[in-house]
Amino acid sequence: MTQDAGLLERPDQFFIGGDWVSPSSDAKITVVTPSTEEVFVQVAEAQAEDINRAVAAARQAFDKGPWPRMTVAERAGYLRAMAAEIRKRQAAMAKVWTSEVGAASWMADAMVPGVAETFDYYGTVGAEKFPWIERHEAKNSPGSKASFLVREPVGVVGAIVPWNGALGLTAFKCAPALLAGCTVVLKASPESPGGPLQIAEVAKAVGLPAGVLNVVTADREVSELLVRHPQVEKITFTGSSLAGKKIASICGERIARCTLELGGKSAAVILDDYDLEEAAAHIATYAPMLSGQVCSSLTRLVVSRHRHDAFAEAMAAAFTKIKVGDPFAPDTTMGPLAMSRQRDRVEGYIAKGREEGATVAAGGGRPAHLNRGYFVEPTVFANVRNDMTIAREEIFGPVVSIIPADNEEQAIEIANDTVFGLNASVFTNDATRAFQVSRRLLAGTVGHNWFRTDFSIAFGGFKQSGIGREGGLEGIYPFTETKTIILEGEPDFG
Repeated sequence: MTQDAGLLERPDQFFIGGDWVSPSSDAKITVVTPSTEEVFVQVAEAQAEDINRAVAAARQAFDKGPWPRMTVAERAGYLRAMAAEIRKRQAAMAKVWTSEVGAASWMADAMVPGVAETFDYYGTVGAEKFPWIERHEAKNSPGSKASFLVREPVGVVGAIVPWNGALGLTAFKCAPALLAGCTVVLKASPESPGGPLQIAEVAKAVGLPAGVLNVVTADREVSELLVRHPQVEKITFTGSSLAGKKIASICGERIARCTLELGGKSAAVILDDYDLEEAAAHIATYAPMLSGQVCSSLTRLVVSRHRHDAFAEAMAAAFTKIKVGDPFAPDTTMGPLAMSRQRDRVEGYIAKGREEGATVAAGGGRPAHLNRGYFVEPTVFANVRNDMTIAREEIFGPVVSIIPADNEEQAIEIANDTVFGLNASVFTNDATRAFQVSRRLLAGTVGHNWFRTDFSIAFGGFKQSGIGREGGLEGIYPFTETKTIILEGEPDFG
C-alpha cells in the first residue's frame, strides 16, 4: 500500500477523451518520496497506444468538437471554473508536490494558489486584453474596404512538463493554450505525475468538453512519440537544454511549432555600492527554493575581486543558517533533492568543483543529522573561475559559485559568458544604474537586488535557455496562428 495514494483519484488510469480510461498495459511508474525514500504512489505508464489514443481524442476535439468554435468568452468561463475548482483542492495539491519532489511545505502552500490565479488570469485579463482581431489598412489591395489580422488556435498541442514544478508549469502551458482554442495532450513527468493528474481531475469536475485536455504519464522514449506525432501541431516543453535540442530538431523535421523553456546558469552581478551582507541574505532567501532545482536560480555570483573574500564570508554565514530537513516540518527552510540520481549529480559537481581548485566556503556534504532522504548541504564555492565546470554547467541543486571580477565591465562580460541566458540580477542602490546594466545582460529576465521572475509579464530565455515566452499576454501568442483577411465590405461581428 502506498502512502497518501488517496490524494490522487485515479493514479492507475489516464484522462483521455473527457473520462478516465484504463491503460493499454500493466506498466507502472513508482514515485518515491525523496525525504523518506518510501513509495508515495504508483501510476500507470503510457505506451505508444496510449499516446496515439490521447492524440486522437485531442484531434477529434479540435477538428469536430465545439471547443475551437466557441467564443473566447465561453472558453474563458471554463478557465475560471477550473480556477475555482483548483482552490478547493489547494491543500491536496500542495501535499502531493511536497511528497513527490520534496518542496518545503511552506513553499508549496505559498505557491500552489498561484495555479488557480493563472487560470483566472487567462480567463479574465488574457481573454479581454489579447488582440484576437486587429483592424488594419490594406495598402496593396485595390477595392478592399476592411482588413484584419486575426489570431486563431494553432491546433493540437503536446505539453510536456518537468518534474520540479509540474503543477505550476501545467497551468502556464494549458491555460493559454485552452483559451486560444487549442486542444491539449499533457504529458506528465514520471517523477512527479501528481500535479497534472490533479488538473485532469479538475477538468473532469468542471465538465471540460471531451478531448479538450488529455493527460498521460510516460517516460522519455514514449514521450518522443508525442513530439513526432504528425497530428500534433505544437510542442511546448520545459526541461533541460539537451532534451530541448532534441525536441527542436524533431519539430524542425516536420515544421511543427515549438516553445522551449530550458536551462540556466544565471548570474547575480553585485556592484560595489551594495552592502555584501544584504546581498548574501537576499540570495540565500531564494537559493533553497526547491532545493536549488530551479532553472532560473542565481548560481553565479559575480563580485569585485577586492570584495570577494568578504562576500564569501557573508554567503557562507547566510547559507549556514538554512535549515535542511523534513519538508513537511514548518520550520524547515530546505527539503531534499527530488531523486537519488539528482543527489548523485549534485555531489558529482561538488567533487568536480573541489578537483578544479574552487574553495568550499560552506556546505559541500550531506547533513549529518539526516540518515535517510536525498539531502545535501547548501554549498558555497569561492575562488571560482568562469571556465570551471561548476560555473559553466547547470547543477540543478543548492550550489552557488562566487566569481571575482576586476571591474564592472568585466563583471558584465563574465555574466554574459555562458551558453545560457535565462535570468540575472543586478545588486546596486542606484535604480538607473541597475537599468543600464540590465540592458547589457543577455537574459530573459533581470531583477534588481533580489531573485526576481514574473510569469504575469513573461518568462523565457536567450540563447540555449529556450525559444519563446510563457506567462502574461506573451504566453498566448505561441498557441495562435495569424491570418490576414482582406474584405471588400464590412463584416457583421454581431
